[in-house]
Amino acid sequence: MTDIKKTITADRERIFAQLKELVSFNSVHGAEGSESAAAAAWVRAAFEDLGFDMQTFDTADGSTALLGTLAGKPGARTVLLYSHYDVVAAGNRDAWESDPFELTERTHADGSTRWYGRGAADCKGNIAMHLAALRAVKAAGGTDLNLKILIEGSEEQGGEGLSHLIEERPELFAADAIMIADAGNSQVGQPTLTTSLRGGGQIAVQVDTLHAAVHSGQFGGAAPDAVKALMRTLDSLYDEAGRTVIDGVDCAGTWEGEPYPAAAFRQDAQMIDGTNIMGGGETAIADLVWARPALTVTGFTSTPFDEAVNAVPATAKANVNLRVPAGMDAAATAKAVVAHLEAHVPWGAKITAEVLEANDGFSTDPQAPAIALLGQCLSEAYGGTATTEQGMGGSIPLTTELQEKHPAAEIALYGVEDPKAVIHSANESVDPTEIENVAIAEALFLTRF
Repeated sequence: MTDIKKTITADRERIFAQLKELVSFNSVHGAEGSESAAAAAWVRAAFEDLGFDMQTFDTADGSTALLGTLAGKPGARTVLLYSHYDVVAAGNRDAWESDPFELTERTHADGSTRWYGRGAADCKGNIAMHLAALRAVKAAGGTDLNLKILIEGSEEQGGEGLSHLIEERPELFAADAIMIADAGNSQVGQPTLTTSLRGGGQIAVQVDTLHAAVHSGQFGGAAPDAVKALMRTLDSLYDEAGRTVIDGVDCAGTWEGEPYPAAAFRQDAQMIDGTNIMGGGETAIADLVWARPALTVTGFTSTPFDEAVNAVPATAKANVNLRVPAGMDAAATAKAVVAHLEAHVPWGAKITAEVLEANDGFSTDPQAPAIALLGQCLSEAYGGTATTEQGMGGSIPLTTELQEKHPAAEIALYGVEDPKAVIHSANESVDPTEIENVAIAEALFLTRF
């Protein structure tokens, strides 16, 4: 423990330098001018320097997946480490306080230090963490384990390429323990295992009321407005307190793990002062975000604001994002949402609703041997602080795909993110002590499993 901790804490300059190089690549999969190929080449070289035999796979979605192996003793267990090098787009550069592709260190008034840049936490920070952990293991004399490293390049776009590869070549990913570093701690300094992921889906909805838009002065008030019709239809999916309701679906599940305190949620969700958390204060936040289905209108369109004319809209469209807790059938729930929408559209409006995609959630047993050991290692790395368990609202289809192909494998989710990382937003950041402590825990695991 002492040697590994000293090695990693003394390695901060190298960790920063490697993460700085990796963050410099604008590696948005499929985007014009993307530097994904350069990022993949960097990742390959970094793990080759640690002795991994790296293979490159050109995947079905045009991305590149990297799979490396490092042989241990014959008959020893196999551990697969995972992360991804692609990122979401940086968005409006004016919203960033520094260049999103220039890793920038800032020390705050409370004395804390964070490193800012796109992918600093999600998920290039986890790649830097893997590298630091593996260097520490090597410095400590190595491990008997057979190691695999899997780094993909399109996770933020759904990971379709890797999904195809898992389906076609499942043997490549066989392992006793699969360590997915694409999550994080409930707060800085609090070691956390993610034991539940929500599944989800996308539903496209269109409402039509007229053959064409008509003059609002001549017909407004009597002609059915497609925007109003769609708004009322979508509103039927929520009760007065904002809780999700879907005809025929149990929307009253409860979360059995750690609660999600309201003050922490308000800060994490960046809520505006005076706004209310859904549920009217009567429903636990953890129930709403980890144990029940949730629906979010992620896109809505009719006439664009800057093209507004005095006319009653004839058509309105929306994209509805579905999230379901682990154990709930995502496809069946999405179909139930479609049936609900069709049943609640007002005024005889014509509605078309289509499920575009659906994927189930994931859960893991924190008492399983490998995951329990990782929890112990996390606790030690954080100075004896007990490791907690949390759900995560996001979906990682990779988890269920690997679980299906390798049901005996234990799958753990953890990582360097924390709520202040604001992943996918402007000014994404990572706390360097999180990289260090998670790397210490991972290195301990790799020397003990």
